Amino acid sequence: MSARTNKPHEVVERALELSRADGCVVIADEQSTANLRWARNALTTNGVTRTRTLTVIATVDGKEGTASGVVSRAAVTADELEPLVRAAEAAAHGAGPAEDAQPLVRDVAASPEFTEAPAETSSAVFADFAPALGESFARARAGGRELYGFANHEVVSTYMGTSTGLRLRHDQPNGTLELNAKSPDRTRSAWAGRSTRDFKDVDPAALDAELAVRLGWAERRIELPAGRYETLLPPTAVADLLIYQMWSASGRDAAEGRTVFSQPGGGTRLGEKLSELPLTLRSDPNEPGLESAPFVLAHSSGSDSSVFDNGLPLAATEWIREGELKHLLTTRHTAGLTGLPTAPGIDNLILDGGEDRSLEEMVANTTRGLLLTCLWYIREVDPATLLLTGLTRDGVYLVEDGEVVGEVNNFRFNESPVGLLGRATEAGRTEKTLPREWSDWFTRAAMPSLRVPDFNMSSVSQGV
Repeated sequence: MSARTNKPHEVVERALELSRADGCVVIADEQSTANLRWARNALTTNGVTRTRTLTVIATVDGKEGTASGVVSRAAVTADELEPLVRAAEAAAHGAGPAEDAQPLVRDVAASPEFTEAPAETSSAVFADFAPALGESFARARAGGRELYGFANHEVVSTYMGTSTGLRLRHDQPNGTLELNAKSPDRTRSAWAGRSTRDFKDVDPAALDAELAVRLGWAERRIELPAGRYETLLPPTAVADLLIYQMWSASGRDAAEGRTVFSQPGGGTRLGEKLSELPLTLRSDPNEPGLESAPFVLAHSSGSDSSVFDNGLPLAATEWIREGELKHLLTTRHTAGLTGLPTAPGIDNLILDGGEDRSLEEMVANTTRGLLLTCLWYIREVDPATLLLTGLTRDGVYLVEDGEVVGEVNNFRFNESPVGLLGRATEAGRTEKTLPREWSDWFTRAAMPSLRVPDFNMSSVSQGV
């Protein structure tokens, strides 16, 4: 691409200049990624990549309504820019009226850094982490453990320009660390993960020490049958369940009677008490350590997102307040259809329980129950109840009289996160966590551990 249009903001401006549509939104995503991988206590690969993706959304007003066309392409050159804009316009002309059509957002203050170069990551982000990881390898070898895993850091700088004058920019750093410890014969395995913005707040030595304890617990094996057990769900497991619940919280779908949030006989369950515990589920683009885009970034339309809402400012939203359902996901369009307030999705999720007990303290207060490590392979069984099924993985432990006495077999579970919130009897301290199942799509979460008196382990699983 020529020097004139090489900078992201210039690409956005040029695409808007080329547009002949009645309305246009251009989104340039500049992504850089650095990663490390290791196996058997030794680094195996590392690398740095950079990519650019350009999305053009063209809107065309017609007698029957406004149509939209969306085209996204990677590595767009100067010669490909105009064909990309024309392709979006052709898609709009060839489409029927968009059901979610709304006037494009306007009158939002421009980001002062809109014309600045994109933020980037590099291998330097691991400057302190990598040596500490090497020291953990040495300790693991001495302790008879093998460490496997990966660390990934990415920064996405997003530039948005619209024909209504919006010029917005957001930089999103995102780091994940997954560490797995195995016994040399591979019969025992334990997992830990962390979410981070810069790898300055993760300690591989502390994680290795945690995994060493779990591998020690697993030296004693106890077989248990399927059944309902008092279960301690750690923050990562709670996050995986509630993220899926969030993805299933479309206001429109609820109003149309299709989800667990639908009221029998019509309407939604807004205002209903979902939990006797004072649990508050919320999202906030300005949450410290979990910061996310403060405006809508929609590359496509769906039941709970709309390309017409691009640039709409986001504010802190309580989905559940002290156990009561307060908001469901809505775009401007679906809010108008349902009479619900506009509440777009926000790219983080926090559950507050108002308590400060650690998971270790909750274990100490358990007479007999199960302690999970994480959940895996979560799939929906019944949208009407949000019944989910999935597997436990990398360690399920039996607690008796306040102490972990051994590792038990894995299970398949069948549970609804909404039902779990209603049956939970204790919540621990809220802390940042990495969802294991959904970490490719959603990483910014803070959750407490939850005690559920009758978690449904529906069958025994042979997985590890």
